[in-house]
Amino acid sequence: MEDEIQFDWDADNRLHLAAHSVPPEEFEQVMWNEPVDLEYQNVKAEDRYRSVGLTNSVRILVLVWTGRANRVRAVTAPEAEN
Repeated sequence: MEDEIQFDWDADNRLHLAAHSVPPEEFEQVMWNEPVDLEYQNVKAEDRYRSVGLTNSVRILVLVWTGRANRVRAVTAPEAEN
């Protein structure tokens, strides 16, 4: 499928997610489950987005991500706080 989201994973961004006990699969689930975009910033000449959404197990995550080479690259994804 051409419209399928492609992800950019490496040891660095997996480590950032692991610091919040979030496996890459949960990050991908939130992206597939149509998160709500909250904010856009340009950080070190890179466009970064902050979105919030649900995993398949209804865990609420705040995703920080960017686009690189037509792929979604996770920056971090802490669990949302009350």
